Amino acid sequence: MAQLLLKGHPIGAIDGVLFDKDGTLSLSEPHLLNLAEQRIKAALELWSATRGTPAKDLRRILSRAFGLENGALHPGGTLAVAARQDNLTSTATVFCLMGCSWPEGLALAERCFNDVDQQRTERPKPSPLMEDAASMLRKLHAGGVQLAVISNDTRQGIQDFLDHHSLSNLFSSCWSAEDLPRKPDPQAVHHLCRRLNLAPEHCALIGDAETDLTMAHQAGIGCVIGYRGGWTLPPVLPTAAHQLNSWGDLDLVANP
Repeated sequence: MAQLLLKGHPIGAIDGVLFDKDGTLSLSEPHLLNLAEQRIKAALELWSATRGTPAKDLRRILSRAFGLENGALHPGGTLAVAARQDNLTSTATVFCLMGCSWPEGLALAERCFNDVDQQRTERPKPSPLMEDAASMLRKLHAGGVQLAVISNDTRQGIQDFLDHHSLSNLFSSCWSAEDLPRKPDPQAVHHLCRRLNLAPEHCALIGDAETDLTMAHQAGIGCVIGYRGGWTLPPVLPTAAHQLNSWGDLDLVANP
């Protein structure tokens, strides 16, 4: 086991750390803001083309559904936290609020998302890594701590991110949106810990969403850390046992 230190103070003896990706390891807000704008634009165009009427209030409602606030993204909003399928469902619900039936709304949402995907002929470049995260990850790995990602991104999205930042060799496993059950089901944590052959109580989980932290508590994670440094609007994380604002504040001491 190794001892995690936060600003020099011990916070838990651990064998492994489970990391959220977007907003925790990955500076995702600029990419997600761009994605939100592309989906809103596609939705407005589809509405006008299929309904023949102006899309009154559609931009405002979709912006709220995605979690857009004054040019920033709410860290607890659907686009920041939820998987693609959940965002597609919320978009279909917005179309229903505009007067569509559920089959019509779902079809429009699927067309909207597919149109945006097709416009991006190349796979988007992975988001930047958070400042000081790389050195912290290498220190944990060198200290014998197992590392894993638990995210609602796709498996390919997680792998692309780790490969792009030359981090793949540091991570033992991941749990993605394609693994079932998806987070925030506590069983996702239990399954991932079994893959790592680690007990949850001997692990830390670090995430930027209250859903992640609640999941960690329910799964019996020994050290629950909320990361607040990844968004323009810092997340409110009342259930975090410890709050982390910068990766440079985290350190490790190997137990003798």
